[in-house]
Amino acid sequence: MDSRRDFLQKFSFGIGVTALAGLPAVANDINPAGKADKQLRVAILGLGGYANIVARGMKDCKIAKLTGIITGTPSKIPIWKEKYGIEDKNVYSYDNMHEIKNNPDIDIVYVITPNSLHHKHVLMVAAAGKHVICEKPMADNAKQAREMIAACEKAGVKLYIGYRLHFEPHTKELIRMREAGEFGKVMHVNNYAGFKIGDPTQWRLKKALAGGGAMMDVGVYSLNGARYCTGEEPIWVTAQEGKTDPVKFADVDETVTFQLGFPSGIVANCGCTYNFNHVEALKLMGDKGWAELNPAFGYGPIRGTTHLGPLNQPDVTHQAYQMDGIAECILNGKADPNVTGQEGLKDMIVVDAVYESLRKEGKKIFINKA
Repeated sequence: MDSRRDFLQKFSFGIGVTALAGLPAVANDINPAGKADKQLRVAILGLGGYANIVARGMKDCKIAKLTGIITGTPSKIPIWKEKYGIEDKNVYSYDNMHEIKNNPDIDIVYVITPNSLHHKHVLMVAAAGKHVICEKPMADNAKQAREMIAACEKAGVKLYIGYRLHFEPHTKELIRMREAGEFGKVMHVNNYAGFKIGDPTQWRLKKALAGGGAMMDVGVYSLNGARYCTGEEPIWVTAQEGKTDPVKFADVDETVTFQLGFPSGIVANCGCTYNFNHVEALKLMGDKGWAELNPAFGYGPIRGTTHLGPLNQPDVTHQAYQMDGIAECILNGKADPNVTGQEGLKDMIVVDAVYESLRKEGKKIFINKA
């Protein structure tokens, strides 16, 4: 079983894949009346654990529809065709995926392959002239992220990153309250995300495929959360790694704590781990109020409280909201909620700085955004 995805599903009040798939659809603000005539036609590239979760979640979509698959594992094809009604003409391998260029049944491709393959696969999709969604982390580093953005711009296609929480109601309400000044001046942020990873042979523990360890995988939640809690971009980073199992984590980082300094003087304390459970929380402290999300980053339900009381936002299927939200941007010109390639690049710039600080034994690294 995919340990990381299993954690994100089960940690949040014990909700697993089956329970999540069985949640009743919550009417959203995109098209409460039902399926739309105009839909964004989606192909998924890479049919691993999270791809299955996205596909199940998309059954609740109103204006996005799963129409195609791209896989390097032929044995998965009949299963996906039967489960999701995929037609033969919309099934591709990695060798012939360039042929999607001429397929009108596919508007956008969701890249859900191991982290270190994102760069390669996004460039391939862009070359085929299709819009792209890339699962986070966007790439191995900021250099690759910039190349992905440039390739999509050159091809005239849109690039989005799978920041599903930017569509999640509790997270959106926290951001709205911060932007409205309901917390006053933000003074401090604490964010932590992590779990005890399982199978020691899985790709997430191989740097060549994962790009890094806990920081690359779940640390992005803590980092991105600090950015939307403050509304600022960090200007410096310090970071430390703890490694209690040097055999299992010989190739990647195990537990990373890092501090982000912001222009206003705010310091965010953040952390991530691959080696213990029960750590998934976000807390914002302001001079007039506070907010806490706990669980904060899993697939749901997210729970939140502020100085005014519980957030009381609806529980939703994150992947359905994300895919319909992106469809709204492409089909109806709705403003992007900070999920483009530029948002992914901002995170990768900071991730680069975190790893530089780790290499330099915790030295403060001033962030160069150039």
